[in-house]
Amino acid sequence: MYSEWASLSSLIHNGNEENFSVLGKFPMVEGKAVAVSVVKHLAGNLGISQAAEPSPLTTDREVLWCMEVVCFGLSLPLSEHDTIRDCVFVYCEWLSALHPVPKISVPKPVCEDPNLYARKMINHFHNLFVPRKGEGHDVINRQAVLCHRVLRTLQTLAQVSNRMNRETWESLLLFLLAINDTLLGPPTVKDDVGDQLCERVLSVLFEVWLLACSRCFPSPPLWKTFREMCMNWRHRMALIEQWNRVNLVLTSKLLEFMYGPSFPELKVSEEDAQLIPSGMTNDCIAQAWYRFLHCIGDPVDLCHPAIISQTQKFLQYAITSEDVVDPYQHPCLTQLPKIFSKAIRGIAVLVDSFLGMPKASLIGLTSGRTVTTSHSTATTNSGPSSTSSLTSVLSNLGQDTRPPLAPARPKCNSILHMFGEWLFEAAHIGCHGSTHISDNSRLGEASTKRPSSLLLDGSVRKSIGSGNSLGIQGMVVNASPSFSPASSQPASLNDATELPPTLTIEKFESGRAEALGALCRIFCAKKTGEEILPVYLARFYLALQQGLRIPEDRSGDARVCGEVLSSIILNSADLFRLDLDGVQVLVPYVLDALEIILPDKELSPKSQYVSKTELRRASIHLLLSMLVLPLHFQTLPIRELSSGSEKNYNPLTFIQLKPRLMNLLINALQVESDPQNTQMLLGGLLLSVQDAAAYEEMEQGIQLDQGPDTPSNLLSSASDTMSSHSLSDYRSLTEDLPELQEGDAAFGNLYYDYPCRLSKNSAHALFVQATYLVCHRLMSSWKSDLNVSLAALELLAGLARTHIRKTDDLECKRAVKWLCDYVAQQCSRPPPAHSKDLHSSIVAAFQTAATWLSAHPFLLHDKECLTTVLEVVELGISGTKSQGKPGEPIKMKEEKELKPASMRVRDAAEALLTVILEQVGYFPSPCGAESLSSLLDEAALLRHCRSPSSLTPPFHRNCSNSFYSEQYKGSSPLHHFRYFVIENSTMLALLEEPLGVSDEQDSQPTVTLLIRGPFGRHAWSMQLRHLPRHKSGSKYHAPNPGRPIPMGETSVRPDFKPRYFPESVDRIPLCKVDHSIPSLESTFVEDEKSSMEHAHLARLMERQVAAEAAAMQKSKALLEQIRDSGGQVECTPPPVCHEFQTARLFLSHFGFLSSESLKEPLNSPIAPLMALDINQPGFSHDLETLDGISCRTCDTVHLFYVRARQKTADEILSNVNSSSTVNPHFLEFLSSLGWPVSVHKHPGWSGHVSTSWRVTESSSGFDLPVSDHGGSLYNGENKVLYWADVNSEIAFVVPTLKSQKFMDTISTDGSLTSGELSSGPASFDRSFSDRGYLPPTPVPPEKPMRTFSLDLERQQQLAQQDGSAGASSSNMANEIMPPAPPPPTRQKRLGRQGPGSLHSSGGDTKVLVVWLESFEDWINVPIGDLLNSMATGLEGGTRPSERESFVIFLHALQTGLLRVKLQGPSGRMTLATPLVDGMVVSRRVLGTLVRQTSLNMCRRRRLENDAYHPPHVRRRLKIQEMTQKYMIKMSEPELYTYLFSSPPS
Repeated sequence: MYSEWASLSSLIHNGNEENFSVLGKFPMVEGKAVAVSVVKHLAGNLGISQAAEPSPLTTDREVLWCMEVVCFGLSLPLSEHDTIRDCVFVYCEWLSALHPVPKISVPKPVCEDPNLYARKMINHFHNLFVPRKGEGHDVINRQAVLCHRVLRTLQTLAQVSNRMNRETWESLLLFLLAINDTLLGPPTVKDDVGDQLCERVLSVLFEVWLLACSRCFPSPPLWKTFREMCMNWRHRMALIEQWNRVNLVLTSKLLEFMYGPSFPELKVSEEDAQLIPSGMTNDCIAQAWYRFLHCIGDPVDLCHPAIISQTQKFLQYAITSEDVVDPYQHPCLTQLPKIFSKAIRGIAVLVDSFLGMPKASLIGLTSGRTVTTSHSTATTNSGPSSTSSLTSVLSNLGQDTRPPLAPARPKCNSILHMFGEWLFEAAHIGCHGSTHISDNSRLGEASTKRPSSLLLDGSVRKSIGSGNSLGIQGMVVNASPSFSPASSQPASLNDATELPPTLTIEKFESGRAEALGALCRIFCAKKTGEEILPVYLARFYLALQQGLRIPEDRSGDARVCGEVLSSIILNSADLFRLDLDGVQVLVPYVLDALEIILPDKELSPKSQYVSKTELRRASIHLLLSMLVLPLHFQTLPIRELSSGSEKNYNPLTFIQLKPRLMNLLINALQVESDPQNTQMLLGGLLLSVQDAAAYEEMEQGIQLDQGPDTPSNLLSSASDTMSSHSLSDYRSLTEDLPELQEGDAAFGNLYYDYPCRLSKNSAHALFVQATYLVCHRLMSSWKSDLNVSLAALELLAGLARTHIRKTDDLECKRAVKWLCDYVAQQCSRPPPAHSKDLHSSIVAAFQTAATWLSAHPFLLHDKECLTTVLEVVELGISGTKSQGKPGEPIKMKEEKELKPASMRVRDAAEALLTVILEQVGYFPSPCGAESLSSLLDEAALLRHCRSPSSLTPPFHRNCSNSFYSEQYKGSSPLHHFRYFVIENSTMLALLEEPLGVSDEQDSQPTVTLLIRGPFGRHAWSMQLRHLPRHKSGSKYHAPNPGRPIPMGETSVRPDFKPRYFPESVDRIPLCKVDHSIPSLESTFVEDEKSSMEHAHLARLMERQVAAEAAAMQKSKALLEQIRDSGGQVECTPPPVCHEFQTARLFLSHFGFLSSESLKEPLNSPIAPLMALDINQPGFSHDLETLDGISCRTCDTVHLFYVRARQKTADEILSNVNSSSTVNPHFLEFLSSLGWPVSVHKHPGWSGHVSTSWRVTESSSGFDLPVSDHGGSLYNGENKVLYWADVNSEIAFVVPTLKSQKFMDTISTDGSLTSGELSSGPASFDRSFSDRGYLPPTPVPPEKPMRTFSLDLERQQQLAQQDGSAGASSSNMANEIMPPAPPPPTRQKRLGRQGPGSLHSSGGDTKVLVVWLESFEDWINVPIGDLLNSMATGLEGGTRPSERESFVIFLHALQTGLLRVKLQGPSGRMTLATPLVDGMVVSRRVLGTLVRQTSLNMCRRRRLENDAYHPPHVRRRLKIQEMTQKYMIKMSEPELYTYLFSSPPS
């Protein structure tokens, strides 16, 4: 930069003639006498001890003569302190001539030509700063005080003077350079004047130089001299501190005007910020910044003592000293490791500032306040700068809470052009083939030139750009030798064994770690589509290769994690998440390093400033980005970076890394203790299992179905460069490995031997080991941490859903057994340990058990497994088990007191029991996975009713369009049913009309039921049969056999009068005892009421006797008439009965009409059987609302596609209108999320309550095919993507501008419930069954469904009731019990219910999946605006918040893999697994992982919400509300009468 300019160093080294006084020609005694007397007189006029007077010096000659005396006085020995002090005072006062207002004591000639005299005085000051030999500590302190006074005066002069010309400025700068070289040039001696003034003289130099840049920019010779002088002082720590200080201040200003105010600010202290003059222009700042940056030369020279000591003053010291043989052996050079570390750390801070991630604290960079005075190797400044990248606490799962990189940051090439050469050289210190001691050729600048990228030919660039490892190999061979490991450092000048122990290469490890950390941050800041020069990539990969080598510890054979390795790991978490060309060549080296860090539970990082937890977290991030590489690249070879490989070398392939990665993952999970790290590892474990299972299933399908030449499945994660590796090749890698033995159950040794125990079926082996490991740790160490427990349970649920070809039955049973033991153990904890978190983990365990049982129905065929599950269900419902500890008696259910752990636990246990009894082995039902309930309703049943009366209009099947028109409002299908509520939790709708085609010969008592319970709506059809169906082929009634032949003899009928007692009784005389019993008539004499009742009874008897006598007489007359006419009476069987009161029969047969069943319980005002009045207004509306409450959780995920640099919602919503504007992999991803369903024919959740759980007519023609779309087909208007299991259902919607307007037309506020969409009593009649859509009829269950609800709130509700239920009334239809207040416990949990509360009590969780073309756009996605297009009707009237939304960002890499970023609200239970922030996944499992993560996010939010109710609880509460509102209060006789009467029609 200054090669063509002359240096002024010789002028400084040889001294200035003006610094010598004529008095120096005389003996010291005479000169001192003159100086003492003259200076004392001059100082007397300054106003120090008395008032200031005008100077008597009036001519130039007089002033010059006095200045000769003062010049000599400044060079006197320090013993003449008073004289020297007066000399300083005189010159300091006279220099005020350059001030705007000079002082009165300044001589007139000085005021007239201040610049001339000021230059002379400044030069004379040099004598004061010359060190005096042999002086004591106190005297040196006095000298330092005077020097401080001079420096303060000169600094003030530079700040306030407006009269200084260029010559004066140059003289001032040269003076400062000279005194700094005088004090700092020699080797450091502790407590000498140079040591005391070091920081002060350097600060004045740098600050005055900055002022000169603004007032009078220094000339190139001055800049060159400044650089040369600084290079002579590099053994001083203060120089690096001042260098860092000025660089940071200038960089802060530089960033401000280069990138604008939106760029992250580099915050410096207020004191340092004042270093920049207010009038300094931007161009001046830029020029000064670049020159100051290079003023110390190459910072890497600091790790070369031979270079630092190659100065004249070091050589002089070595010649005169007896202890020092070579200059580099001076003791002061022991500080070089700290100085080197601080210099590289300063460069790293500048790099971070340009990346937009400035450090929060700069203490230690610009001052030595935190530096200890001891010569210990570990100081506060020796830690790697990795703290700048991973020091913040990660509050969410795997989510880095650091400020994101600045979007406007410069390109990586630009930063590397500026700092790359220094960082690369520092990164190669101590590498193989080089030393940190350089020869004389290292002193030249030619060897430090940056290698040009033009050294690479076009073919090499093309190969590296394609990502082929061969390109990296060729690049390393053909590139300039200046960046190879062996040539990055010159040959050694001295043998390393001659170095002092404090200057060995290990001492410089901290600075090397800083450089590698900064390089990692630079390359990890690569933007999408940004190109980095291949020469930089090659040097970076070589530096990492050397840095990742694990040296053996000096103290033993154990390998440790040094500072270099720690810095690389901490700062390269994104290394494999970016599209860095050829970065895969580093995978083996990174894997080697991770195998040192992660499996070591007692890992002790070499640097005490490296957090063990953060180091492991960064290692896990790297591991999660490598898990899918083996199955993705398969047999692609990984080339060695070095060019000296053997000819017969067999390159390593990616698939060979699979066992090592799995072993590392399981070992890390086994020893991990940090909760966040554990959750991240659990997510990676599930990813590995599912990816392996999907890969094997895909390979099996290709081999069996498609043939060898057929392209692979669309969901394959193979990229365009993927090898045609098959599963057989994969298996051959582990062909000689033994199978996993059942006896290897010892937890301690199972996983370290994993590579040699991996079975051929890798997915099966992972499934077995993951199940065992997670269950074991869940019970042993994770049970007390809620988030880890939830992550473990989520993993187990994911394993249950994973399709493994050879599922291990024993492992499945063991997993369910462990889950049950986990629930039992959590419930058995002491009462103080019971908390919301504990109960949340129990609820999640019940849900996981339901997932396992529904996915593996064969588990319930095992008696032991079934017993275990039912015992834990009983524990959850009642709080205790009937079968206690061994030896304890069995406790019957009626003997137990119901004390569940909590209401939530009881609800979860009930849900599991229902899944066991209703869904396991029967899901999906004939109705499909879209609905757990029957699709039949009242209208559908009536349309298939036998009775002709029920088929008359409006019930004729051909009149479906006018089925519920206004003219038939009075004939609602509800009137053909009887409605009852059983146990205050189950609603029965009984239809007594037979279904199907009428058959007079097969008429049986038939009843059809619609059972609406907490777990859905079910349709039953039952017949009362006397024979089984398989024996019912014969006729019930035999044909008439004809009249038998009468006998000729006619029997004689004796005529006698019947007697009640024998005749002998009349002959026995009566005794007095017989008269002791009064007659019946005598008892009515005294009781008038009894007499009247007796008379009434007598009249009734007489009337009955008369009626019977009349009937007998009529019968006799009829027989005589037939006999007289000669006819015969034929005996025929009665006709077959076709009318039955089947509702009564059903209730009676099932035990609901017994006297005990009809008694009102003492703890509830509601009888076990209650009839409902359907004539009450609002009944049909409430019935439809009940049917609109799903028995499963419903969630919605909205998907968006963001093209590069898009920032508005309208642009984003328009992307999916055409397939040409989206990535083809995006459409592939959509197809893997679920199956498409038509919103208008779909009976399940469709993403909005207005179209869910019903079938409606489409107004926009949903049957029209869409040929070209980018996902807009699933915008919720006509179709959505849907997925469901026994516990939940989820809809995936791709919003568009059209769908947003469509939703606005449905609901103006976006929060309509299904009940609000109704209008009047006939709204329930808007049923999908009347549209001609008749789903398959479900098979009637073999046993009647029972209700397993335990209304524990009844006791609390009883206390709020007033006495008895009241007297009955004869008008049963109008006597309805007024609504009672809801149960207090439930009401407290429900809170205030608004619109949508019945469907999603506790709010709606917003989950967004955003596909990014450019990863950097994630920070600009308008989440708040996109929420306006995500209405589901479950918002409850509240506007969704951006902070409460979960976002899953997906970015497709060039390799065919995808990078994941998660964003969500902070909290105790926030981001869920299996996806982890920063994870890299394959396309084959992307849809599954996104779906599972979305479901788990919503489930965690529900567990965290105190106001949330499970679906079956909401249905039960609705049934109880309808019971209170519509029940008919009847006595037992009235109920019987009601049952014997026909239903109103």
